[in-house]
Amino acid sequence: MPTYTIRVRGHLASHWAAWLEGLTITHADDGTTTLHGSLADQSALFGVLTRIHNLNVPLLTVTCSGIGDTADTTTVPNEKMQEE
Repeated sequence: MPTYTIRVRGHLASHWAAWLEGLTITHADDGTTTLHGSLADQSALFGVLTRIHNLNVPLLTVTCSGIGDTADTTTVPNEKMQEE
């Protein structure tokens, strides 16, 4: 099952974890939050991303690892957020 790491601007309260598919919420000193955990499929990922969008939380990066037999990691930065 793929493992995702999603980084957003701001600190999300830990009670959002259940609503965000049980992803672990970790706050960083730089004012960002990292969501980490396994998601069943792309549909679950898009559900989490939609919920983040609905919270009006700026998305910074999405990283996926553990797809198939490879250990490749793909990071998709949100360029607009990085320019600000």
